[in-house]
Amino acid sequence: MSFLNKLKSRLFKSSSKIDEGLDAIVEDAAPPEQPPASPPADAAPPPAPEPSAKPGLMGRMFGTAQPPVARRALDDAMLEELEDLLIQADMGVETAARVTANMAEGRLGRRLSVPEIKALLSAEVARIMEPVARPMPLYPRRPQVVLVVGVNGSGKTTTIGKLASQFRAAGKSVVIAAGDTFRAAAVEQLQIWGDRAGVPVMTAPQGSDPASLAFDAMTRAEAEGADLLLIDTAGRLQNRTDLMEELAKIVRVIRKKDATAPHNTILVLDATTGQNALSQVETFQKLADVTGLVMTKLDGTARGGVLVALADRFGLPIHAIGVGEQIDDLAPFDPQDFATALVGIDD
Repeated sequence: MSFLNKLKSRLFKSSSKIDEGLDAIVEDAAPPEQPPASPPADAAPPPAPEPSAKPGLMGRMFGTAQPPVARRALDDAMLEELEDLLIQADMGVETAARVTANMAEGRLGRRLSVPEIKALLSAEVARIMEPVARPMPLYPRRPQVVLVVGVNGSGKTTTIGKLASQFRAAGKSVVIAAGDTFRAAAVEQLQIWGDRAGVPVMTAPQGSDPASLAFDAMTRAEAEGADLLLIDTAGRLQNRTDLMEELAKIVRVIRKKDATAPHNTILVLDATTGQNALSQVETFQKLADVTGLVMTKLDGTARGGVLVALADRFGLPIHAIGVGEQIDDLAPFDPQDFATALVGIDD
C-alpha cells in the first residue's frame, strides 16, 4: 500500500467527520416541499403534465438514472457552518476563519455541491501547508547533530528509531544517544529500534546526566565518522525550569565540540492532543530553538486539522508525519496528499 493510500485510509476519523459534516451542511439547505394549494372550485382543470425527458441510453438499459446532485448557495450562514465544522476538526478558530474566507472569495451566491466544496477546501489547505512542507535538511558537517524534543508519550522515541532506520537505509551512518536517562522504557525502546536498524545506541545508567551522555555520543560519532547523531531528550513539562536547564546544558556541552550544534532541533507532536499541540510548540520554542516538526498518530484521531493550524500559526517546517507503528508509517510530509486525505477526496 502506498503511503498516500495508507494516509487516506488511516485519516478516516478526520475525513469522515468532515465528510459527514459537509453532507449535513448541504442537505440542510434543501427547502422543504410545500403541498400544492387546492385550486378554486370553478378553476379550469390543470394541463396534463409534460412527459419527462427520456433517460439516457445507460438509464434505459439498466434503469440507473443518476439522482440530482444536492447543492447549496454559498452565503454567510453556510460559511459559518463550514467554519464550525473545521473548528470541530481542530483547525482552530483563526485558521478556520481564514480558510472559509478564502474559499468564499469571488464565490458568494454560487451553488456548490459537496465534491466542489471538498475541492475548494483541499486546495486551501494545500496552499497553507505548501510553504512548510520541507524535509529535514542534511548538511556536510559530520556528525550532523539532531536534538529531538517533545513531551513523553508523543511518539518521540519511536520517531527517532524510524528516522535512524530510514537514514541508515539511505546509506547514512547513524548513532543514537538515549538521552532520556530517567525513563528506562525509553532507553529500552531505542535499543530495540537500534537493533532493527543496525544503528548503535549509546546509553547511560538510569538517572545519569544527559549532557554527559550527549558529549560522549558526539565523541563516538566523530571517531566513527558518523553522518548523523540523533539525541533523545526528556519530555517532562511538569517542571519546565528543570527541563529548560537540562536542554540548555545539553546544548552548551555539545557546543564544546561543535559550536554550530545542534544543527536541527526537531519537535515531535502527538496529533491526538489536538489544540494542545499549539501550546507545546510555544513551550518548546522557549525551551529550545525548534527548527522543524514531526507529527505522529494521525491515524488515531479526528483532530487532523490541528496540523493546518500549526502551519498557519507558526510556519515551522513540517518534516514528516506518522500514521502507524511500522517503519514505513513515517514519511516526508506532502501537502497535497495530506489535504486530499484530510477532506476525504477519493481518487
